[in-house]
Amino acid sequence: MAGNSFGTLFKLTTFGESHGIAIGGIIDGCPPGIQLDFEAIQQELDRRKPGQSDIVTQRKEPDTVEFLSGIFEGVTTGTPIGFTIHNTNQKSKDYSHIKDVYRPSHADYTYQQKYGTRDYRGGGRSSARETASRVVAGAIAKQVLGEITINAYTSSVGDIYLEQPYQALDFSKTESNAVRCPDAEVAEQMIARIKKIRKEGDTIGGTVTCVIRNVPVGLGEPVFDKLHAELGKAMLSINAVKGFEYGSGFCGTKMKGSEHNDLFNPDGSTKTNLSGGIQGGISNGMDIYFRVAFKPVATVMQKQEALSAEGELVEMQGKGRHDPCVVPRAIPIVEAMAALVLADFMLLNKSYQ
Repeated sequence: MAGNSFGTLFKLTTFGESHGIAIGGIIDGCPPGIQLDFEAIQQELDRRKPGQSDIVTQRKEPDTVEFLSGIFEGVTTGTPIGFTIHNTNQKSKDYSHIKDVYRPSHADYTYQQKYGTRDYRGGGRSSARETASRVVAGAIAKQVLGEITINAYTSSVGDIYLEQPYQALDFSKTESNAVRCPDAEVAEQMIARIKKIRKEGDTIGGTVTCVIRNVPVGLGEPVFDKLHAELGKAMLSINAVKGFEYGSGFCGTKMKGSEHNDLFNPDGSTKTNLSGGIQGGISNGMDIYFRVAFKPVATVMQKQEALSAEGELVEMQGKGRHDPCVVPRAIPIVEAMAALVLADFMLLNKSYQ
């Protein structure tokens, strides 16, 4: 299986399946001499782990990371950083009913057709559990980035939207509620909607907005490796993501050029930021902001028509432990993937010096 690595200089390769012994990764290209904050790394994992509230999957995993190499006395050595996260709460029998059945809107059918085999336990390699490894690497990348800050938050659940612009939000309030929305009133509405959907045996989608500040001018590699293109690739590689837009996004299509242009200030900053901090594929020093769309989780606790391995349409119902809405747990994943992109481009910039 190809496609298990991400990045050019700061490169992450992940391994493992949802119901295997462990998942993990290898980070290649991390600069030496970085004093790591291990508590901060574990805290990022804790933000992603299952079972943290009553609106997410109740699978109980400690998600404790164990580092195997590349670190000596708490400092990166410049050699590959290997790490593992052991799976401790697998319930593979919950998936025996889909051994010979392909669930609608899952990767079951495509994996089987492509590889001629599949690990049906929790989706195997296609499971979002793989993203825990990304969070570890992203937490290290954040420490490489220094003053650059990355803040993601839930901006919608279904048709409930956080209407405030990101400039008016207090990101310190994002972790104050289970849905990770920095507006308490809107968060209550979102949580109520997710609980209602869960009782119905259904799922619901939403969006995550991410804001990156203190980015230096010059990150991004024209022509094919534009900064926004790599951010888009990073976000679209996350399970359940169906869309990515940055800056004015699709709303910009409704504007005239005279309205959309970001006019300069004498210092090179711009009066507006409809470009989303990126021009010509290169960061311009303004805030980078983008939005990521997540579909409803495909496993629903309702009877649906599925396809059997024999080519027959059969009735099945979802079982096991699943998120009714993936968005709250996706926040640290979005931040991690953004950090990996920026760390890679920062190292690329240094290679010119």
